[in-house]
Amino acid sequence: MQLHQLKPNHKLKKKKRVGRGGKRGTYSGRGIKGQKARSGSKRKPGFEGGRTPLWRQLPKKKGFKSIHLKPMAINLNLLEQKFSDGDLITPRELCKKGLIDNIKLGAKILGQGEITKKLIVKNCSISKSAKEKIEKAGGKVSQKLEVHKVKS
Repeated sequence: MQLHQLKPNHKLKKKKRVGRGGKRGTYSGRGIKGQKARSGSKRKPGFEGGRTPLWRQLPKKKGFKSIHLKPMAINLNLLEQKFSDGDLITPRELCKKGLIDNIKLGAKILGQGEITKKLIVKNCSISKSAKEKIEKAGGKVSQKLEVHKVKS
């Protein structure tokens, strides 16, 4: 065995780093002053620098109604396909047939397409052209919208 063949029994220990900066210059990548430059600084998610955060500005639980909710639009050609002669058309019936998703939003019938069946329309918003076409085919349209609670 020669001197250059000797190896130590254990690995060399690395020097322990302590949190006083180090190899990144004076500010250690934290910038100059301010809340984020201080040690132990943590801000909870949603913190907006002291002003009232967005999640606290929004209304809670009751009293909030989205302005984007509008009645579902349905054209006459769909009514021609899905309903038979003399059927009553209400939001509940439209929901059963799968034409609308939510009864609470209601439905608006638009005049695209032709209709030959005598349909009775109640509780739905309706355009002028659709009303004319339904009445021309012999159906009836109820002008009055009845508001009723829906179990969900």
